[in-house]
Amino acid sequence: MKISRRSAHSGWRTLTVLLLVLAAGIGIGTKVARHAAAVAVAPSAAPGATVAAAASPPVAGAGLLRYARDAPELASIRITPVEAVPLPALPPANAHLAYDEDVTARVSSPVAGRVVRLMVQAGDRVRRGAALAELDSPDLASAQSDLAKAKADEAHKRQSVERTRALAETETGSRKDNEAAEADLQQAVAETRRAAQRMNNLATATATATVSGSGRFVLRAPIDGVVVDRQINAGMEVRPDLANPLFVITDTAKLWALADVSETALNAVHAGQPVELEVDAWPGQRFAGVVRHVGAALDAASRRLQVRCEIANADGRLRAEMFSRVAFLSDTEATAIRVPNGSLVLNGMQNFVIVEQEPGVFARRPVQLRWSGSDTSYLSAGLHAGERIVSEGALLLASEFPAHAE
Repeated sequence: MKISRRSAHSGWRTLTVLLLVLAAGIGIGTKVARHAAAVAVAPSAAPGATVAAAASPPVAGAGLLRYARDAPELASIRITPVEAVPLPALPPANAHLAYDEDVTARVSSPVAGRVVRLMVQAGDRVRRGAALAELDSPDLASAQSDLAKAKADEAHKRQSVERTRALAETETGSRKDNEAAEADLQQAVAETRRAAQRMNNLATATATATVSGSGRFVLRAPIDGVVVDRQINAGMEVRPDLANPLFVITDTAKLWALADVSETALNAVHAGQPVELEVDAWPGQRFAGVVRHVGAALDAASRRLQVRCEIANADGRLRAEMFSRVAFLSDTEATAIRVPNGSLVLNGMQNFVIVEQEPGVFARRPVQLRWSGSDTSYLSAGLHAGERIVSEGALLLASEFPAHAE
């Protein structure tokens, strides 16, 4: 039996129609099932209650981002109010901290000897005249012996002068003998003065050291301060020509910050200028100081000028040899808004910050940079003191803004 071509074509068309009807029925059934599931879940929520999503998408409109107050995205950002601060005259310059040499003393032994006893440790606070170490010095014993001999010889020569003078007055002795005795006395006086001066060099008026019998020698602190370094141990042999001092004592309430600036900054730096110092050990904190000295010449290798600043360190948080950054403040009353660098978002050639309009509502605002440092930047326009900006997580939040948001 033969089937015509027209009948076969009609059968395929009927099969296609049946398949399309079946697919439409499956789609309608899926929608109905979803609707039924939503209806089944809805009664479990209290009337008027809002069900928070695990990550609720922000609502963007009119250049703003809006989040629910309890949105989990807000936990990953940090809001910081900005403040107006004195405008720096220069970008922050790298510096390192050092002891203030005006209140620092390096104590060495003026004679050779052996350390018998130590009285202080590194880190101890001492007063002027406090005993640091006791030494036994053969050279000192020799100096003491020389002084005693000189005094005895001077006393003997003085008696001889008095005796010959009395004989000369009674004409029982010659005037020549009296003159010779007086010359010997003058030599004895000079020798006594020399021996006494040597002893005075060991026991100076600044209380560097005091001496006792048997060649014992006590080193003493010449100033008030903290023993920040000790290069001496019990039994150690010391000499006046040692490369390093035995003790370093300084007042840690003041430090020097030694900064190097380019020669183009000479017109913006001068003695008496206020400065602010930042260190990595205390992020976000600033220490006040003042410029004390501007170098007289540039370094031949680096072509930079050293500027010495005095930094207050009453609480002792700063340490010598710390690396730091010094901002030279302007002498005028000009101010600028200081923001952390983590709050800045670069879009093309324009910098932006994310401003919190109200809790959960954010706007993107363009700003203009004046100076930019390693941690903070100073703005010349775009923000006002007291406004709250996103200081952490700004880059992630900025990606949620629509491309046309301003």
